[in-house]
Amino acid sequence: MRIKAVYPRQTGFTLVEIAIVLVIIGLLLGGILKGQEMITQARIKNMVNDFNGVTSAYFSYQDRYKAVAGDDVNADTRWTSFGAKKGSGNGIVGGAYDQSPPSDPSTINITSASEGQEAVNFWWHMRLAGFIPGPTSGPGAATQPTNAVGGLTGVQTGGLGLTSLVVCSANIPDKIASAVDTQLDDQKPGTGSMRAMLQSGSISVTPTSTTPSNFEETGANQYVLCKSI
Repeated sequence: MRIKAVYPRQTGFTLVEIAIVLVIIGLLLGGILKGQEMITQARIKNMVNDFNGVTSAYFSYQDRYKAVAGDDVNADTRWTSFGAKKGSGNGIVGGAYDQSPPSDPSTINITSASEGQEAVNFWWHMRLAGFIPGPTSGPGAATQPTNAVGGLTGVQTGGLGLTSLVVCSANIPDKIASAVDTQLDDQKPGTGSMRAMLQSGSISVTPTSTTPSNFEETGANQYVLCKSI
């Protein structure tokens, strides 16, 4: 009697099955990349809107009250019930865009506070006037807003070669920074109404500094953008 050997049947993917898997992987990767690009474009749009929004609010405040927010010498009498603090009224917003705001600005003694308070009072006056959202009293009333990537947005007088009041925004990835400059100015970080500073640790911008940085899209660089109002 002859015994026939039985071998286990070998299984595996056919070329068609492998092709289908590769197509699915390609579609998934394409969707992920497309989604990331959509997020980036949304952040660029939000950044542009932020810069334009602050500029619009600044001129609206000036038109309504004939004063500069933060520097408004009549703010304390206009919003007495909120404990608002006035500015010096010299037409200049004193202080740095990234300075730490007081936990409760109404507790600041205006007779001893320096003009450095004006940079954070800018946001308080804007909220009291209804031009930007946020609390009008207590903690957070004078806190600077954050941008679309979680960085600080503030105002100060001068910086990176600009001498007027500027809006500065920090922690902006290189690709977004370059795109925002392109849409709002000339994509040249050292000229025009918008300037850029490569962020290396500190986000502070010295009012008298005149050294902007070139855009380098490495995927790791972050910039501070400052735009003249």
